[in-house]
Amino acid sequence: MEEFGIDLEEVFRVIDTAEVLVIRFTLIDNRLLLDARDDADKGPILTVVPKATSLEERFRTIKKLRPGLPLPERIMSFQWPRQVGTLRNSGIWERLRERCAAGEADDEMCARAWRELAGAERRLVELAISGGQGFQTIWERA
Repeated sequence: MEEFGIDLEEVFRVIDTAEVLVIRFTLIDNRLLLDARDDADKGPILTVVPKATSLEERFRTIKKLRPGLPLPERIMSFQWPRQVGTLRNSGIWERLRERCAAGEADDEMCARAWRELAGAERRLVELAISGGQGFQTIWERA
């Protein structure tokens, strides 16, 4: 199960049990946030959030996203060492969706998060190919 460079059984266990989970990515600064807690207005959320500079900043982000809920006791996190697309191939994306599943609104929420993550990674790759800001081309066509 470590073909993706990570213990998938452990990742699945964390997804299934974490109250709040943040997945960090190697290529992009965006983070995927799963808040599996229910509140009176809505159930669990899966959304893309910016990289936090501190744990306190992450707690503020969660409070802003979920003002009706108390702060979580802890936030679980792991680094995903592959491209965003491999979340689907590994079964992780489906497991995250199952944790949020309750209706069509949740399907759209998950689809929106996926589009945002995949788009951010695609833009970064395009910048790398074209020698955009933060990247340098190794050779250029004459």
